[in-house]
Amino acid sequence: MEKHSEDYGADDACDIPLSNLDVSDAKRFRDDSIWGCFERLRREDPVHYCHDSPYGPYWSVTKYRDIVAVDTNHKVFSSEQGVTIVDVPDKHWTQSFIKLGPPKHAAQRNTISPIVAAENLTKLESLIRSRARTILQGLPRNDAFNWVEMVSIELTTQMLATLFDFPFEDRRLLTYWSDVAVAAPKTGQAIDSWDKRSAILSECQSYFTRLWNERIEAEPRLDLISLMAHSPATRHMEPSEFLGNLILLIVGGNDTTRNSITSGLLFMDQYPCELRKLRDNPKLLSSAVSEIIRYQTPIAHMRRNAATDSILGGKKIRKGDKVIMWYISGNRDDEVFENASSFIIDRKNVRQHLSFGFGIHRCVGRHLAELQLKVLWEEMLNARLEVQVVGEPERIASNFVHGYSALPVKIAA
Repeated sequence: MEKHSEDYGADDACDIPLSNLDVSDAKRFRDDSIWGCFERLRREDPVHYCHDSPYGPYWSVTKYRDIVAVDTNHKVFSSEQGVTIVDVPDKHWTQSFIKLGPPKHAAQRNTISPIVAAENLTKLESLIRSRARTILQGLPRNDAFNWVEMVSIELTTQMLATLFDFPFEDRRLLTYWSDVAVAAPKTGQAIDSWDKRSAILSECQSYFTRLWNERIEAEPRLDLISLMAHSPATRHMEPSEFLGNLILLIVGGNDTTRNSITSGLLFMDQYPCELRKLRDNPKLLSSAVSEIIRYQTPIAHMRRNAATDSILGGKKIRKGDKVIMWYISGNRDDEVFENASSFIIDRKNVRQHLSFGFGIHRCVGRHLAELQLKVLWEEMLNARLEVQVVGEPERIASNFVHGYSALPVKIAA
């Protein structure tokens, strides 16, 4: 019987016949054993066709420059059929501006961009700092606790609630809806069927519809719901498009920051020389934030579909083919990042990382994500907080969100 990728163990990526190598297996992301597979593809077949996977056939693009070529050519490589490797059934499909091309994409994106403009980020910084300080001061001393739950989720969820002007006491619903939105059925995550996912997200839509109805009758304010309610580009969205844009904004505002907050602490524990480097020279913090985001790559991939026949990396991509840009692999490309598989906070070209994407779909909230990380680390350094990782991280089983469910830590009194 022919063996496929999932039939091999965690450390045998080189034993799998290249034609059977499927890097979409979520278990390898949960077990942190995916790296050998990507290293092999970058070396042997950077634009690789997987003919058989749980998600159907697809192309894996694993080298940095090929990924940029796809990401910056939206006319040839379209997001209209979705941005994840998963094919969402038609009855559960939701539209959002990340799945649109110009000009509608730009109009909807520009609607929400004022909330992450430089002027507003300056106003938000003091709020983020106050919250970060309060969270850090309230952490247990001498007792182990879950950093993901008490810091990463709490700080990002408070920020999401502010961006939406969402009832603060219900803010953990935002985390829950984000987890449900990115989960594929039967992967050991938050849902077990598409119907269950849609039922939960319908509750999300109903909650936000109440907020929408309040905001549309009020004077415009600088929150995401009010911005959409009062903009000609978004005011008349169909309900499914409203839900799609909500999901996009909730996930976008949650996963990059949340998982980078966790991974930053983990990487500094794994590379104590880099933490010493940062403590000795706090001016390296901006570079360190970018390196955390590069080394983690919180969104492992983005998908496109070929809108026309094309050539990529010497391979013929046919119209309709599913093309997966593995940001997580491109960020470990030694041709672009020297010693790419090491965590180095003062690397020279770190801001060239792929984690926020390129082209028209480049992450609109990237500067807010960086600001939250920067402020949190400033507060940790100023407080001389000694946070020790005391157990193995628990990663989620997802080939899309590269993240964590737990990181056990302890703070000395």
